[in-house]
Amino acid sequence: MQNDTLVVDTEQILAAQPPTFAGAAISMDSGERPATDTRTAGVVARPPLLFLAALLTGFVLDRFAPLLCAVLGVDLVHWVIGGSLILIGLALAAAGIRDFLRAGTPVPTNQPTRALVTTGTHGWTRNPIYLGMFLIYGGIGVAAASPWILMLTLPLAITIRYGVIAREEAYLEWRFGDAYRGYKGRVRRWL
Repeated sequence: MQNDTLVVDTEQILAAQPPTFAGAAISMDSGERPATDTRTAGVVARPPLLFLAALLTGFVLDRFAPLLCAVLGVDLVHWVIGGSLILIGLALAAAGIRDFLRAGTPVPTNQPTRALVTTGTHGWTRNPIYLGMFLIYGGIGVAAASPWILMLTLPLAITIRYGVIAREEAYLEWRFGDAYRGYKGRVRRWL
């Protein structure tokens, strides 16, 4: 199996541009680059925690502040649709994670990126893991017939878009320069 993931040498980029991201407490002396680069995108919170917090908030609100428009009962249709969304989301997220592992770059947002992944699922969406997480989240909301979970999708999407993805995109553009800008021009953020 051939791995055609684009790997950009960040040594020149790191030496040329000053750090402006989280974890940038690295001293650089007159043109010397640091031995280890610990800069990250500086996202507002780890994305899985954001999704989990929204789910838990939705379940608590369903229990203690039920909506009048709540769907009565949970029937087979909810389970089939919700289960399908969950399975598709799991497959998509797993494929995105596999792409990262093959490229030798960490998945967690609190670790520095080592490679720009542009193949596999990343060849048709720049955020397959987040897209998968949204499908899983929505599938849980549908399967549980939870109006609160489904309503919290919008604030969650705004938080992920501006508190996570926007920061990651700025970081990747800084880190990989023209290679990332070219990738961003070819591949859509979501679908």
